[in-house]
Amino acid sequence: MWRQLEPIGRHPGSGGYRRFAWTGADAECRAWFEEQARARGLAYEVDRNGNQWAWLGDPAAGDAVVTGSHLDSVPDGGAFDGPLGVVSSFAALDELRSRNAQLSKPLAIVNFGDEEGARFGLACVGSRLTAGELTVEQAHRLRDADGVSLPEAMDAAGVDPDAIGADPERLARIGAFVELHVEQGRALDLSGDRVGIASAIWPHGRWRFDFRGEANHAGTTRLVDRRDPMLSYAETVLAARREAQLAGAVATFGKISVEPNGVNAIPSLVRGWLDSRAADQASLDAVVSGVERAARDYAGAHGVELDVVRESFTPVVEFDHALRDELARILGTDTDLKVPVLGTGAGHDAGILSGTIPTAMLFVRNPTGVSHSPAEYAAEDDCVAGVLALADVLEGLAGR
Repeated sequence: MWRQLEPIGRHPGSGGYRRFAWTGADAECRAWFEEQARARGLAYEVDRNGNQWAWLGDPAAGDAVVTGSHLDSVPDGGAFDGPLGVVSSFAALDELRSRNAQLSKPLAIVNFGDEEGARFGLACVGSRLTAGELTVEQAHRLRDADGVSLPEAMDAAGVDPDAIGADPERLARIGAFVELHVEQGRALDLSGDRVGIASAIWPHGRWRFDFRGEANHAGTTRLVDRRDPMLSYAETVLAARREAQLAGAVATFGKISVEPNGVNAIPSLVRGWLDSRAADQASLDAVVSGVERAARDYAGAHGVELDVVRESFTPVVEFDHALRDELARILGTDTDLKVPVLGTGAGHDAGILSGTIPTAMLFVRNPTGVSHSPAEYAAEDDCVAGVLALADVLEGLAGR
């Protein structure tokens, strides 16, 4: 399965993956998912929001145990973020069948669409729509950098955009959702453990900072006469680092748009996107307010106007304690596997669904600690340990 997925959407220059929602690479990944489902005799379906499902047992029976993740990527992303969870789900099902495991509940594998938000700027679109956290009107307003709307992209990919929306009936069938994911950090590597259990997802959000100055000639405009928004932006980037260090949090300006974007032109507009995450809400608030305060001071000093817009926000997600404890019992008692419980600063579909259904996550060790990069990695024996842990969990939750 890994060899089949490996070349899809891989850029020959960077070695990273460009599997953006509703593009050709995404279609190839989706075709792969359907092929894996049908090869195993699973009931395959695509829901109203374009998410793919593969069912073992009757979905209408209810109290289903669901696992899976996503197949799309960030720009030049790694091979493991998302796909490891989907590949491991199919592999765990194969393991259960090899054990002749007897299941009393329906089991499903899911590929959620557009988890990374690389194309339309909003993460977890498929799961947000399903959970009712993204309205149809909001979804229809999403556009990519080329001006293509989400409905247009979905329609071109053969998914009806007029059918999207909350899907409470589907969620009501699910008793538990367990997502396996490569760890996006080095906690497991430092502790020497192959597999871990998630405790919570840090609160996080994205803020857009629009610095508006005055375009002018780079060679003829005196420094004292300039209203250069790039200076305010640059100082704000440094302020974000300082505020994050003070709060024990993280803050990143990783995306920027400049107008008119000429080498010999002073910008009229610098638009930067801040991503910030912290272990608790108070720390996150302190970081963002500190960054905005500094940005306004810098903008005022340079004669620049500033608008700050919060584009997305997700509060702290505490995974279902009973389900989390059950995973620890299954893995720690039934298999004697040491499984540390750790938090994460990364968002996931499991986090979006946690407000509606019991969810949990398993992490697989990433020795590099790198994610959203071609350097992202998990060793084969650790991946196998993750598959076996997931199979144990699925059997424990759905078995007779």
